[in-house]
Amino acid sequence: MTKKTIFVAFSIEDERQRDFLRGQSLNTNSSFEYIDMSVKEPYISDWKEHVRTRIRRSDGVIVLVSKNSLTSTGQKWEVQCAREEGKKTLGIWAYTNDRTNIVGLNTKVWTWSNVTEFIDRL
Repeated sequence: MTKKTIFVAFSIEDERQRDFLRGQSLNTNSSFEYIDMSVKEPYISDWKEHVRTRIRRSDGVIVLVSKNSLTSTGQKWEVQCAREEGKKTLGIWAYTNDRTNIVGLNTKVWTWSNVTEFIDRL
């Protein structure tokens, strides 16, 4: 089994969707395993440096995209950091009825095949 390290960037309001993504990876017969490197609690100090280190150690970044992404300064910074670090990114819409767009981010419907294809290409 190929092990990939994935950083999941999400707005704190979409934390439950991040949990669903993690749960989905554990409850499928996928040909890979990924490690959730997302920040679960805000750092008191040096937050950006901690996140940058996690993104550097990741093979790729999955961005959970929703209307909340537009106002999430932390998630915006994580996406920018991933770009600066040259990480491959995949946006997936966090909700079926929300098709928010982040400029410069290829965003797809949340299907296991879309997630699998992205991770397999890393």
